[in-house]
Amino acid sequence: MTERETASWVRRGLALMVDWIASTLVAIVIVGLDTYRDDPSAGFVVLGVYVVESAILCAVAGGSFGQLATRLRVVRNDGTGRPLSLLAALVRSVLIALLIPPLVFRPDGRGLHDLAVGSVTIALPRRT
Repeated sequence: MTERETASWVRRGLALMVDWIASTLVAIVIVGLDTYRDDPSAGFVVLGVYVVESAILCAVAGGSFGQLATRLRVVRNDGTGRPLSLLAALVRSVLIALLIPPLVFRPDGRGLHDLAVGSVTIALPRRT
């Protein structure tokens, strides 16, 4: 197994912000702007959209919408560089939604959500 350098927390935070904005817009389309504004539980729709979007795109494309936009990828930590399975991506997304797993991490930058499914978030090399 090759040790990979994990992506910076700044890039991860930016990716999460992009994901959250996109998930909020999708949730507004689903429930309507008035419901989103007036119903305090509409935040759970945003969270649900994030979990589903993140899991599907992570398994299919190697990262959530925000990660793809910020040139981050979630790959298996076994050295193959392949995306996660759909089940592993779903478990990872649910753990991120619980908030604590990403905040508890090893010195190499891998949080409990990555350790649980054997993944690592890496930055793609800059284009030249």
